[in-house]
Amino acid sequence: MSFRISPLYWPLMAIAAPVMVPLLMRRNRQFEKNRALAAESNRRRIEEAEKLDLPELDGLELTVLVEEKTKEGFIGDAGVSYLFKTDPGTMLFDIGFGPTRPAFSHNAARLGFTMDQVEALTISHLHCDHMGGLPAQRSRKVTVPKKFLPSRRIPCFLPDKAEAPGFEARLIDKPRMLSAGIATTGPLARSLFFMGYTEEQALVARVRGKGLVVFTGCGHPTIEVILEMARKISDEPLYAVGGGLHFPVTDGRGNRAGIRLQMILGTGKPPWRRIADEDLSRTIDAINKAAPEKVFLSAHDTCDHALVRMKGELQARTEVLRAGGIYKL
Repeated sequence: MSFRISPLYWPLMAIAAPVMVPLLMRRNRQFEKNRALAAESNRRRIEEAEKLDLPELDGLELTVLVEEKTKEGFIGDAGVSYLFKTDPGTMLFDIGFGPTRPAFSHNAARLGFTMDQVEALTISHLHCDHMGGLPAQRSRKVTVPKKFLPSRRIPCFLPDKAEAPGFEARLIDKPRMLSAGIATTGPLARSLFFMGYTEEQALVARVRGKGLVVFTGCGHPTIEVILEMARKISDEPLYAVGGGLHFPVTDGRGNRAGIRLQMILGTGKPPWRRIADEDLSRTIDAINKAAPEKVFLSAHDTCDHALVRMKGELQARTEVLRAGGIYKL
């Protein structure tokens, strides 16, 4: 079994236990309160959601700017940035760690990407690996490397209150069309023990003759809840699911100093419980029940063990996204 915190820290943790335990218990009470709040909020949002008139897209092309796995010549990182191209337009979904790490700038330059190519930027949720780094998360300001700021003000669609310098910040509060013929599920919630009450939106598009394409950032609200919302806003069959599902079962990405941060943070469980194969099995069953033809997995928040299981057990054609890759959906 892999340790989420190196045994080297255990003596220090034992010494700090009289202080840590009461703090954890207090946080757990807020965590449980947020869990109930998130469940009720998602139930209400799905119940109130109305059908969207999704345009039939002749095609949908995904170019991966930032991902953990890479094509040759690209830099990998435990973050996400996806460029979606359709006949009506182009949208960027998330910006990884933005200016705080080299992946976004390097990969974008290698692909010849500029922000002036897109009609909008959409942020899945306000975590550092999606909105531009830890300073961006702390200040709640979406932060794009300066040389990639657009020359004109374009919308930045946000699932929660935040600023977006260089963009026109637009707060999303329910399912609606965004740009490029792509819709949002609207914010869906999840209680995370250390990261608090988290709002996340996913993208939904309709491809002619195929059906719905649903893409997540991290999938914190769970893919089950996200797909329930997608079914509420469209009766079209599900064609493809992609993006993060957050399954650091045996390991995490971006480990630091003997601490497997992803196995502790953002899991939807208290720190004394870990994401397990049983949790992964339930998600695999849920996706198989939804019956997409294709699944595109993100490795940025999911360990290799979970990727192997999903590739082997999902009934859909399944592949792992790579930075520098171009995928026709």
